[in-house]
Amino acid sequence: IMMTTRFICLILVTVVGVTTSETQELEGNDKEKDQEFIYMNRYKRSSDTQDKCTYTFIVPQQRVTGAICVNSKEPEVLLENRVNKQELQLLNNELLKQKRQIETLQQLVEVDGGIVNEVKLLRKESRNMNSRVTQLYMQLLHEIIRKRDNALELSQLENKILNQTADMLQLANKYKDLEHKYQHLMSIANNQTIIIAQLEEHCQRMPSLKPLPQTPQPPIKVYQPPTYNRINNQISTNEIQSDQNLKVLPPTLPTMPAVTSIPTSTDKPSGPWRDCLQALEDGHDTSSIYLVKPENTNQLMQVWCDQRHDPGGWTVIQRRLDGSVNFFRNWETYKQGFGNIDGEYWLGLENIYWLTNQGNYKLLITMEDWSGRKVFAEYASFRLEPESEYYKLRLGRYNGNAGDSFTWHNGKQFTTLDRDHDVYTG
Repeated sequence: IMMTTRFICLILVTVVGVTTSETQELEGNDKEKDQEFIYMNRYKRSSDTQDKCTYTFIVPQQRVTGAICVNSKEPEVLLENRVNKQELQLLNNELLKQKRQIETLQQLVEVDGGIVNEVKLLRKESRNMNSRVTQLYMQLLHEIIRKRDNALELSQLENKILNQTADMLQLANKYKDLEHKYQHLMSIANNQTIIIAQLEEHCQRMPSLKPLPQTPQPPIKVYQPPTYNRINNQISTNEIQSDQNLKVLPPTLPTMPAVTSIPTSTDKPSGPWRDCLQALEDGHDTSSIYLVKPENTNQLMQVWCDQRHDPGGWTVIQRRLDGSVNFFRNWETYKQGFGNIDGEYWLGLENIYWLTNQGNYKLLITMEDWSGRKVFAEYASFRLEPESEYYKLRLGRYNGNAGDSFTWHNGKQFTTLDRDHDVYTG
């Protein structure tokens, strides 16, 4: 009950306070009129409500100040203060928003900083991986170079073995030729012995004839072929091409017809010839290795004669088939010649010079690709100048279907890796 009465009292005080504040400006400070107004209202209310229970609260008459008194017409200063407060509130809200945004940005910066550090670590790892890959690549390259060098050494050893095999075959062929010559000479000597015996018997049967004075005849020398020992060491192909110590075989003794002589294939001369065309004219129509001795020189050379290519009689000065022989050589090697006679080889500049300067020769170049297509280039004349002119080339008119890319070299000197005689530098 006490709490309820206090609450009601406050309400009444508030109402009374509002009433006095509204009548303050109209009536002034007249205290007496206020007291009469209060008592009149009090007695009037008590008389009107006689049948009901009423409560009367006496509140001391005083002016109410503070927050309870509210004036409907606020001064301009209060309005300005209220506006300033609203602006401050808005500014506070904006500051709070910006603070939140700054915190969000700080979080993003922290996350980005972590990402940047991770990126730096990844870059560092990438550089390490690149260096490792480079190291592995260099090791792989070194292994490839080593294997290639081993393959080159193996191919060189194989080439040496092939060269030695070819040299042994050539020596065997030479030995067989010498055997045939020895047998031929022995048959001639036997025939001559039989003829001499027949002449002696014929002379004894004719005693009436005065014997003619006999002049001493020089003894007949039978050609004995030189004996060759088995060669176990390596014989280079250049020695075959540049052998200057071989002597020309003595001419065969004149043969006389005999009853017991039977013509055989060994009756054909076995050289040396001036070129392969002379060997073909002597009946040797098989493409093989022949012994050639050009005119005006004592130099003997072994060459490959192509007797099948129409019309035959071609002396092969260069052959390349499979790349088994290295043609990147120096001047002296190109001068003497190199390679295998029955394979890839180069006859030699000096040999070509002596060969082409004993007559008028044509040059034929034949080429074939891996598909079997063949082309040729033929030149009406071909010869080389001596070494004093650095084996200058002399060519004639071109004919063929391979295209003329050789006439441009006409009049040019020969060039090797150690002697530069062309018009280009390097």
